[in-house]
Amino acid sequence: MTAKSATRAPGAGTVRGARFGAQPSDLMDAINVSIDVDKRLHGEDIAASKAHCAMLVRQGIISEADGDAILGGLDTIAKEIAEGRFSFHRSLEDIHMNVESRLAELVGDAAGRLHTARSRNDQVATDLRLWLRQTLDDMDAALAGLQEVLIDKAEAHAGTVMPGFTHLQAAQPVTLGHHLLAYVEMFGRDRGRAADCRRRLNQCPLGAAALAGTSFPIDRRMTAEALGFDGPCANSLDAVSDRDFAMEFLGLAAVLAVHLSRLAEEIVLWCSDAFGFARLSDAFTTGSSIMPQKRNPDAAELVRAKTGRVIGALTTVLVAMKGLPLAYAKDMQEDKEPVFDAADTLALCIAVITGMVQDIAFATERMKAAAGEGYATATDLADWLVRVLAMPFREAHHVTGRLVRLAEQKGCGLEDLSLEEMGAVEAGITADVFDVLGVENSVKSRTSFGGTAPDTVRAAVAEARRRFVD
Repeated sequence: MTAKSATRAPGAGTVRGARFGAQPSDLMDAINVSIDVDKRLHGEDIAASKAHCAMLVRQGIISEADGDAILGGLDTIAKEIAEGRFSFHRSLEDIHMNVESRLAELVGDAAGRLHTARSRNDQVATDLRLWLRQTLDDMDAALAGLQEVLIDKAEAHAGTVMPGFTHLQAAQPVTLGHHLLAYVEMFGRDRGRAADCRRRLNQCPLGAAALAGTSFPIDRRMTAEALGFDGPCANSLDAVSDRDFAMEFLGLAAVLAVHLSRLAEEIVLWCSDAFGFARLSDAFTTGSSIMPQKRNPDAAELVRAKTGRVIGALTTVLVAMKGLPLAYAKDMQEDKEPVFDAADTLALCIAVITGMVQDIAFATERMKAAAGEGYATATDLADWLVRVLAMPFREAHHVTGRLVRLAEQKGCGLEDLSLEEMGAVEAGITADVFDVLGVENSVKSRTSFGGTAPDTVRAAVAEARRRFVD
């Protein structure tokens, strides 16, 4: 079966040129056309075209009159797109040819001079870098906002006791403020990775042309400076074929998504009836179609699930790029959709997590009660034996284990054992041991740098504000 030729939009012949005598099939268009995805690069494409045009004029490559016409036409196109009056044609394949075709309608032959000394290869590499640069800036601002909300919550709960877990088993008491500050640190590292990525991608491919540079006397530093880049890419082959900046973005995006997912999972656990540590309002929960009593933390669950999309986006681009020789190959067209989807997904998830942290209310008494379950102060007892009785830690561990077993048999906490009962296990134990038993005494004793003691947490809150917010 022969596929029918697609209907072409005005000016479409400029995509294929005189080399081709027949139009492509509908199937070729279906797999080749990217305008449905890359039209969101319109702002970046127009900005790069304006910088390129200004450089061509200054270098005497095109006339000032043609340059003025091109710049005016590009401004008109930007306005048409902003007002929703621009018609995107799939037959023109991509954002670059859609803009160029409309520019020809507006300013005539002068439009054809804009493509001097450049290629769609260096155009798209430039546009995507510009887009990602702004995306990283927006992400950084959103993460700073999330950190500020977490810091505020941590300050409010610097002294709120909760169980700390390992293996999801009660381990040692911590403060809720300390727990929340752990995520502040994670998101701080995510911001650091984003800043590193931004710094490395901030080189301009424009002027590399198809792959080998150009014979025209262009000034690549001028266009790079006009677009806010640190400078031009040093190698024309690398400039058009490199997508490691996209892979790096997706890599840091995947790590960030995992951090968001871990916090979302904790919110799910905390809001469950089994934990009963927290409650989300109607703003971030849904009901059940059959069980009227349900309050489901669907927002948190969806953040947790959407992590898979971001990880999948990274895998998609890594696989697309892994076997490509230099320079450009059409495979690279598949980079934008996963990058856009990952960025959109992360922006939504950061906003949702920020809203949930603002919204969540904690059941502080329930958390404090749970902190004392599972003999969570056993390590405090072992540390006391080492510190006060100069007992080797392994021996202290053994003595404490015997005391835990005794408390289990009596059905009480360690702090509820009598001094006589403790003395029967270890004669050196004195009444001073009760100063470290109990969850509040436990957290107060953890005063080491980065520890969970309330005063230490308050100091950490102040430092976190200085590092991440102020």
